[in-house]
This record gives sequence, C-alpha cells and structure tokens, in this order.
Amino acid sequence: MFLDWSRRVNRPRRIVFQGMPGAYSEQACRERFPGETYVPCKTFEDVFSMVEDGQADLGVVPVENSMAGGISDSYDLLAAHHLHIVGEYYLKISHCLLGLKDARMEDIHTVASHPQALAQCRAFIRKRGWNRNSVYDTAGAACDLAARKEIHEAAIASELCAELYGLKILLRDIQENTMNTTRFLVISRSALVAEARVPHKTSLFFEVRNIPAALYKCLGGFATNNVNLTRLESRPIPGKSWSYHFHLDFQGRPEDPHCQLALEELGFFTSNYKILGCYPESLNTLETPSDVCSS
Repeated sequence: MFLDWSRRVNRPRRIVFQGMPGAYSEQACRERFPGETYVPCKTFEDVFSMVEDGQADLGVVPVENSMAGGISDSYDLLAAHHLHIVGEYYLKISHCLLGLKDARMEDIHTVASHPQALAQCRAFIRKRGWNRNSVYDTAGAACDLAARKEIHEAAIASELCAELYGLKILLRDIQENTMNTTRFLVISRSALVAEARVPHKTSLFFEVRNIPAALYKCLGGFATNNVNLTRLESRPIPGKSWSYHFHLDFQGRPEDPHCQLALEELGFFTSNYKILGCYPESLNTLETPSDVCSS
C-alpha cells in the first residue's frame, strides 16, 4: 500500500537542493513538492550528506539535461552513498531575461549567467550585440544583479529568481530550444515498495567482469527478455585506473518476471551491481509524475 508522505508527518518536509535560492533545482522542488521547506546546499555532496545524515527528508538532484547531457557529479554520488531513488521529475527550463525594476531592453549592454544558459540563449544575445559575463550559476547572476544595481546589466535566470531578488522580467523564454528539459531524481534514506498499478522505472549501477564482450552480454539479457532501457551512462571507478561502472535505467520493477530474468543474466557478467531505486515513472518529459509515496 502506498501512502502520501505529506500525510505521514505533521511538519513541512525539508527538501534539499544544490545551488542558491532561485536555482532551477529549487524550482523543481517547488513544483514537485509544493508547500514544503526548501533548503539550498553549496555542493551536490552536501545534498547527499544531509539526506544520509537525517538533516533533510528528501534531496532533489539533476542527473541529465536534454541539451547538455548527463551530470557526472550526481551519478558519482549515487554510487558512493547509501541512498535510494524514490522519484523523478522533468522540469522544462524557461530562461528569463531579468533586469532591475526601472530597466528597459534598450538599456542593456551586458548579460550574465551560467555558461550553459548563455550558450542556450546565444542567438538572442548575439542579435542584440550584448557582452556576455559567465558566472557560477543562474541564481547567482540574479543575486549579483540585485546587489550591484547596474541598470545596464541583465541576468538570465528563472522566473523564481525575479520573485526572490526583486527583479523585473524583461522577456521570457529566450532560449533557442523550447524543449530544453532537465531530469531530476528524488533521493531518500528509505526505499519505496513498488506496486503494479502504476508504471515504474528502476535505476541501478554495475561493474562488468573482465571478459570479452562483457558489456554486450550484460545488456543482452534486457533485450532477450523485452525490457526497455531508457538510460545508460558510464563513469570512472574511483581508485581503479581505466575502469568504469555503468548506470542503467529500465522500465519495470525488479520483481516483474521478465525483469527478474534480465537481472539474473546481468549477474552472470558483472563483478557487482546494485539497485539504486524503483519508483513511479514520469511517462513523458512534459508531464507531472505520480506522487512520490512510501510504504
């Protein structure tokens, strides 16, 4: 039986994310878990540590972006910590041009943001001939703009940043790709108990044995048992030069008969593997997934 976590506690849950207030990670937290307490962390390591130590109920971390690809820090920390993935969330990234309250578009000559955000808005910036200033994150650019109060400067950040830092939205959706989306995972100390009434996704990582065609053989069991893979990411193994483990997502639950057979075959060709979590699947990148619940 799945229970809504919001009914299991008599206080707002502490949801931790990496970045400054107003970061896209906080926006994902607010959309996915409205009405909770959102706690910024300086690093991804801090997010995992706070959840693992019980200082936070849940963590929300980005793992991949539809334009920039995988986020290596998140994958490495999933392997290093003893936490469980209990949900996923897809956030559509909408870059806004932010200025001071009295700013006008014609006033602007310099725009600041994270390098990826600047790259995703390259055509917009180039058309206007503005100078670009790369900073550590999008929310940081908004915070700095509010502190500096330079009428000729703007920031590219989220709509949430405008609200938090008292800035004006000069223009919305200035990115070139309107389908720019980031996938986030929800991490917890406790695992979910999956039930069959909703589609699920399972995440795991594995290290292949040192045999010919090992990766091919590891993946073959999923193909022959008709298990659909949705993600495969390789990462270096700390302390082992030129050795890699693989993060894999598949549709289904480990206890499903066809998934059980695939995992049995995987075991033959790996030196170890670990299931990181089984959780309700978001059926498409623009859909709000089912509630994260706990048994």
